[in-house]
Amino acid sequence: MVELREPLESLLHLPQGYTKHLTFPDPAKIILYDDTLRDGEQMPGVAFSPAQKLELATLLAEMGVDVMDVAFPVSSESDQEALRLILKAQQAGSIRKSLDVLLMCRAIKGDIDCVLKCVEQAGARPSSVSVLILSTLSDLHLKYKLGRALLKQEGRPESEWLDAPLSFYRQANIRMIASAIAYAKSKGIERIEFAAEDASRGDLGYALEWAEACMAAGGTRFCFSDTCGVFTPEGVDHYFPALVEKLKVRQGRVQLTAHFHNDFGLGAINTVRAVMHGATHPSLTANGIGERAGNTSIHQFVMVLKELYGVTLPRFQYHRLQELRRAVERASGVPIMPHEPIIGEGVFSHESGIHTAGILIHPAIYQFIREEAVGGQHRLIFGKHSGAGAVEEVLRRNAPVLEAQGIHLDEALVQGALDKVKELRSRMIEDGHTQAAVSRYYQDYEQLGISEAGLVELVLQMGKATGS
Repeated sequence: MVELREPLESLLHLPQGYTKHLTFPDPAKIILYDDTLRDGEQMPGVAFSPAQKLELATLLAEMGVDVMDVAFPVSSESDQEALRLILKAQQAGSIRKSLDVLLMCRAIKGDIDCVLKCVEQAGARPSSVSVLILSTLSDLHLKYKLGRALLKQEGRPESEWLDAPLSFYRQANIRMIASAIAYAKSKGIERIEFAAEDASRGDLGYALEWAEACMAAGGTRFCFSDTCGVFTPEGVDHYFPALVEKLKVRQGRVQLTAHFHNDFGLGAINTVRAVMHGATHPSLTANGIGERAGNTSIHQFVMVLKELYGVTLPRFQYHRLQELRRAVERASGVPIMPHEPIIGEGVFSHESGIHTAGILIHPAIYQFIREEAVGGQHRLIFGKHSGAGAVEEVLRRNAPVLEAQGIHLDEALVQGALDKVKELRSRMIEDGHTQAAVSRYYQDYEQLGISEAGLVELVLQMGKATGS
């Protein structure tokens, strides 16, 4: 690498030059909120064992996560056991005591009772955990997903479902979640998050009315969800300044979570935008796992914030992002794409002769993110686009090995090696190497869960076993 004679910033217009006028909260007060173990696990085919959840929770806490949504206890015994393991580890000191352990509930007393039972079994107190009580803000969800449950709650017949006005469902929804929040508070739970599915497609005026009622009932944090991943930065601009101002978020009256999905690839920039407006808790998942196209990823959010906006989170261990990526891949069975920004296996790899020539002069010529900053490793890959400079560089680094076998580095050796690389790479293409690699990937992916055909086959086997 050539040592630059001029400061790098004098040679380039760096991205922070365009964002430095923006105002963000004190980085020490940005609370990283992780959803890997609960919402991330909703990715089709992903299922973490209690032991895996404990391992990932330990790593995430070490890296600097502040709030961790670890389970939906009423959904399974596995989630209940995971919660007990994590709480016991926290009491034993292997997970730091300051981590806010969060559990999801529907606005149903039975869900809250299940949390309380698990907490008691772990030898902890209700005040040791937070609960997230789920509701919605979009009229589509209110009437057509929750409508019949709301009618039952209000003592009205299901036959009124399609004819009852939206105003009825809105008010019934407020009564339902306010009642659940008050119940959780009465049982000794002090930190209560009220979460709104599909808030990004709901009415802002109703969102404020709903949030005020939740806060009056004892809620302490508002989770605003872009459930279908349809937010744009302009959409964030519409909702978040009004929420922050009218709910007095900056004055500490309530906390505000930005929980965004990534269906259009905008999760990270939308979450950064929400934090800029005053959201206190960016909601993230490791590797961006989650339903459909996933959630806002930890790695994209923290690095966009740091490198493009100049906001460094003082408690976060950036250099462990690759370690986290591999841990989640092992536990989930889902490898991320090799060109995934920041942590993909190929993002610090170079093959093109033009690119490798530039990289060998100085990494900044073709690479902005330093691999060591995220625990990555720079590699040269050889193929049809390779140039002699990269071949010579690798052979020079390995000259002692070559010379021990009587092989001396010269121009003819470099060119011969380059010709051989290109020949081998062309042969791999002709032999169907790439097609086979893709086939293996999808075969493995399809085996992570039970497919539709697999379910039918399972039921047929059950029928044969019972003789029906």
